Amino acid sequence: MSIQENGESDTLRPLWVEEPAVRPRLPDPVRTAAVRAVLIVSLTTIQAMVAFLSTVTGSWLAFPMVVSSVASTVVATWSVLDVWVTRQVWNQRNGVVSVPSSTARRLRRERRQARRTVRQEVRDAERIRRRGRPNRLSPQP
Repeated sequence: MSIQENGESDTLRPLWVEEPAVRPRLPDPVRTAAVRAVLIVSLTTIQAMVAFLSTVTGSWLAFPMVVSSVASTVVATWSVLDVWVTRQVWNQRNGVVSVPSSTARRLRRERRQARRTVRQEVRDAERIRRRGRPNRLSPQP
């Protein structure tokens, strides 16, 4: 260890420091759709640039590239919409972020409680029906 001119020592420092994320990570299906959309949009941009440059130079490749660029633009738009739809579906299926005042959690709790109540009533009715019947081996006319 040596002391440098400015007074700092040559101690080993980590290359980076882990910091907690400000926003939570995207759910897997949404992240997959987003990566797919970024790849498709970037390829569409490259294709549009090649179409433009081949048009400027008067290449025979200009017309097929322009036609395929139009088709790629439609696909890219669809992929970006897919990210939005996938996120909406994920939020709808899995509820909102869990916080104590969450409406989705309260509704799920109420539905669960209602199902338990119905099941308990059915069980009680079945128990009462079985208890009220005398033990007969054969039915009476």
